[in-house]
Amino acid sequence: MNRTFRTVTVGSVGLACLLFAPLAPAQEATKRGLVPEVIAPARSDISPALRDIPVAPIPYGKEWIVPIGRIPRPAAVSKGPDAVAHTPTAESIITGLKLNFDGQSANGVAPPDTNGAVGLTQYVQWVNLQYTVYDKNTGAVVGGPFPGTHFWAGFGGPCQNFNSGDPIIQYDKAAGRWVGLQFAFQNFSAASICVAVSTTTDALGTYARYEYTFGNQFPDYPKLGVWPDGYYFTVNTFPNGGFFTGAKACALDRTKMLAGLAAPSAICFQLPNTEASLLPSDLDGPTPPPPGSPNYNIELGTSTTLRLWKFHSDFVVPANSTFTGPTLLTVAGYSDANNVPQPPPGEVLDSLGDRMMYRLPYRNFGTHETILANHSVNNAGKAAVRWYEIRGLSGAPSIFQQGTLAAGNVHLWMGSIAMDKMGNIAVGFSASNNLAVKPSVGVTGRLPADPPGTMRTPHGLVIGTGVQTGTFNRWGDYSAMAIDPIDDCTMWFTTEYIKTNGSFNWSTRISSFTFPNCQ
Repeated sequence: MNRTFRTVTVGSVGLACLLFAPLAPAQEATKRGLVPEVIAPARSDISPALRDIPVAPIPYGKEWIVPIGRIPRPAAVSKGPDAVAHTPTAESIITGLKLNFDGQSANGVAPPDTNGAVGLTQYVQWVNLQYTVYDKNTGAVVGGPFPGTHFWAGFGGPCQNFNSGDPIIQYDKAAGRWVGLQFAFQNFSAASICVAVSTTTDALGTYARYEYTFGNQFPDYPKLGVWPDGYYFTVNTFPNGGFFTGAKACALDRTKMLAGLAAPSAICFQLPNTEASLLPSDLDGPTPPPPGSPNYNIELGTSTTLRLWKFHSDFVVPANSTFTGPTLLTVAGYSDANNVPQPPPGEVLDSLGDRMMYRLPYRNFGTHETILANHSVNNAGKAAVRWYEIRGLSGAPSIFQQGTLAAGNVHLWMGSIAMDKMGNIAVGFSASNNLAVKPSVGVTGRLPADPPGTMRTPHGLVIGTGVQTGTFNRWGDYSAMAIDPIDDCTMWFTTEYIKTNGSFNWSTRISSFTFPNCQ
């Protein structure tokens, strides 16, 4: 969010410290009725090749905190052992480690909001407030670092002028295009969502660029999913940066954007403040969902449910678009994770246990469809990663399997999850405790034949050698596990860790690996 806030003033940002009432019943939003809102682009164009645009200086100051809008959650329940917690004992299945190198590092902003995507020959990592393009075979830098606004250089308006962050980079595997999104604003009463869609498979080439104005409905924590009929994104809305008014789900006309057309409107649904932090489904693999399938949105529910929504967009007659639900998915009881400790003198770290973690990967095997999801839960006082596989999407959705990845006295949180073409599941995460484990990066996984709800022994990707201090407890706010479009086997995970004690001095890791049964 706003880079003009200094550390000393973050505590005064109303958006980051509001109190909220408990959640109302899950069905309330459906009873009220949801009416589609159409937002035409404020401006659009086709950019020059990004490699040919002069790189503007990145005007970093020191100690800039990215505030985050807090959302309503029911009171935490039992802090005892999680009902489906599992401490792995089976041997690690992550044996095909390919690349494992440092990505971008501290630039005076925290948290980094680390995420990345992989294309035909490139890997793009985007953090607050810059992105870099890497050769995916060697890890060598082939472009950048660029400020996030480099996507919109010469575009005019807030997208060009305000590098506000909360970035997401995606690769549309079916079309072979890069999709970038971030918000832009000078103040909370005039905010925009900025979208850039590449015209080729080259992340450094030309882009179709769009700005969607949200006015005073500040669109916090945007998340993006690629679907055959549209690019779907979700935000949490805070009018004028004040009280939370609910999640907003939007669809962008993918067909028009891929053609670089000038007027693809966004179709949005504003949900009430009983709904928060939705994640849109994101297509993995070569097989699309069945014709007419909605984009799925998911959020946390009560301590024993998740909420699944269906978004049908009609870009010909937007009024025919629908956002229906929620379907309540019954899960093992959970409590949101508390903040995570570090060894002294480290501060406690924000687990963001109040929301689902990016992404929401979808895969169609022909015989069945599946969605994976994860969030951070409380396991006897330790943060742990709860994960789910959801099936029956075209009929009666239900939890096919679920488990909570635990590690004794070590806290695991800020996960991201994905599945390869063989049905192997990988989960990446951060790890820390108050004894000797400094913030580190790990990954684990499972084969389809493994006992349901279990993961193998984690593999350490990089061991932290420092702790974070004086950064207002912020960590994350997300990580990213992506699947390579070439082989549909290689997983790419990126998140942050700490090398040396200090403030605003995070590092990031980029790692790629395969499961031994995926060729």
